[in-house]
Amino acid sequence: DDQIGRLVEGLRKMGQLDNTVLVIHADNGASQEGGPFGVMHEMKFFNAIFETPDQAIKDIDDIGGPNSHNNYPWGWAQVGNTPYRWYKQNTHEGGVHVPMVFHWPNGIPKEQKGTKRDQFVFVSDIVPTVYDIIGVTPPKVRKGLEQIPVSGHSFKSFLKDAKAPATNTVQHFENGGSLAIVAGEWKAVLKHTAGQPYSNEKWELYHLSIDRSECNDLADSEPDKLEEMVAHWWEQAEIHGVLPLDDRGVELFGSRFRKNSPHPEDRRYVYRPPMSPMPPQASGGVGGRNVDIVAKVTYKKGDEGVLYASGTQNSGISVFIQNGRLLLDYNAFGDHTIIESAGLVPEGDHELRAVLRRGNGMSGYLEVTIDGVSGGSAEVSLYMRMISSVGPSIGFDHGSPISTRYSAPYAYTGELHEIVIESGPRRVDTAAAEAQAEMNRQ
Repeated sequence: DDQIGRLVEGLRKMGQLDNTVLVIHADNGASQEGGPFGVMHEMKFFNAIFETPDQAIKDIDDIGGPNSHNNYPWGWAQVGNTPYRWYKQNTHEGGVHVPMVFHWPNGIPKEQKGTKRDQFVFVSDIVPTVYDIIGVTPPKVRKGLEQIPVSGHSFKSFLKDAKAPATNTVQHFENGGSLAIVAGEWKAVLKHTAGQPYSNEKWELYHLSIDRSECNDLADSEPDKLEEMVAHWWEQAEIHGVLPLDDRGVELFGSRFRKNSPHPEDRRYVYRPPMSPMPPQASGGVGGRNVDIVAKVTYKKGDEGVLYASGTQNSGISVFIQNGRLLLDYNAFGDHTIIESAGLVPEGDHELRAVLRRGNGMSGYLEVTIDGVSGGSAEVSLYMRMISSVGPSIGFDHGSPISTRYSAPYAYTGELHEIVIESGPRRVDTAAAEAQAEMNRQ
């Protein structure tokens, strides 16, 4: 909200706010990832640490504060989606029907400002509408490359006329294997369970103009209409590249190193300051695998601060120099394992390394080294599969302090040349946790 406010205020100062199209909409319905009881700390959930309702109630006053990373239970998600059915990830109305605000004072007649539109609009209709407003025809070929045609339909006509007909009259949906199609006043929808054959699952049929909440399934009483709608879905799926259907989760959302991924195949990441904090999905993963975090520095006596930090005060990893010693703070949901090098960091050019190794079950091993010489080690009973939804920063701790040994940002005062992340492969359970976390961020 704060950043949108900055943008709006900037446009206002430029005298361009009334001449700018601003579109704000929700990305999906209320989330189902909190499960039946909800979670006070989402990362605990991804590390197979399940909270009971009694524990959640005990910590209820922490909701919304710095000690929580919560997600509501299914009951409250359903309240948020009322009167629609199901949740985010589903193709029923509860997953896909969201509000949208279209702001364009110079283009919308004064008498139409603040009025509502009920015509069907899909997210892919926004770009064609903007093209229509500014008079742009997208090229079929650009720099010698044939372009994928822009899908969607301009709804510019009913920005000015509330009674203008909908321009998008047929729209297919597919998300995680769940399917739907809206054609005029009708909708066919299939709620899919991953791994199950579609032939065993039942399509539902709803007359949206009189049953927007999808309460009265007409599949049995209107079999011809259902057959028509399902056939229509397959036609649209073929046209728009949905086929073949793919309901995989881990392999798609949790696979960083698949073909054409931005992640290096050797899982070696090099970061050189100064640089901004990174989102976790675009950076070297440090959860649930063997990892070396290597800092290359030119050290002078008195230099101190964070070399690498990933996470928040709730959970994270921080590597820093303090009082001349190399430290690693492994913060597993408030349980801090801090390793401090026995010896001082010598002056000059050095390679400082934090070694993280996953053991059997949930255990792990931690070590710090200076130029390959061990400075201290420890074992941990919880080696986190997922660290945090907050990504790393290089040369400082950009969020709430991961370690209790400093106040953020605790920027490094010396010369940090680069941070290298040498990341090993994930285990299957880590891949599954990352896949679910990726879905939660959608």
